[in-house]
Amino acid sequence: MTRSNLVLIGMPGAGKSTVGVVLAKILGLDFVDTDVLIQTRQEKRLQDIINAEGMEALGRIEAQTLIALDVDRTVIATGGSAVYSAQAMAALKRKGLVIFLDLPLATLTERLNDLESRGVVMAPGETLSELYRRRMPLYRQFADLTIEGQGKTAAQIALEISAATNDLPALTP
Repeated sequence: MTRSNLVLIGMPGAGKSTVGVVLAKILGLDFVDTDVLIQTRQEKRLQDIINAEGMEALGRIEAQTLIALDVDRTVIATGGSAVYSAQAMAALKRKGLVIFLDLPLATLTERLNDLESRGVVMAPGETLSELYRRRMPLYRQFADLTIEGQGKTAAQIALEISAATNDLPALTP
């Protein structure tokens, strides 16, 4: 399979889903939000999975979902914790170009006022700052392309990604 997908990774609140929808429209690609896919298949919200089965269970479900994902010409918005599974990230990299939406911690802090209810995989008592420091090296490790999102709208970010990827033959019709 060619690398015909665009995979968006980044912290919760980075705009992966919002940018992904806009990007899919610009490029004429399909779109999948893997958090929504998990919730639909499990018939419960991510936070409910964490509350009932624990963070590790959600991590396993997420990894299995990403590894089994069989799509082509699709923008994939992953959950922020996708980078915890090297096997899942390797599968995504085989199928697509991995794009890290990078935002500073201060911006994420402003955007996120619902960490306790949005199904974020983080240890009890862990702060957003601690989560950020733990995940940033992983996002950078797996990214094929990093897009700075500070001060940009979803449309501006999508257009920047489109310009950066328009020479990829697998993505053009």
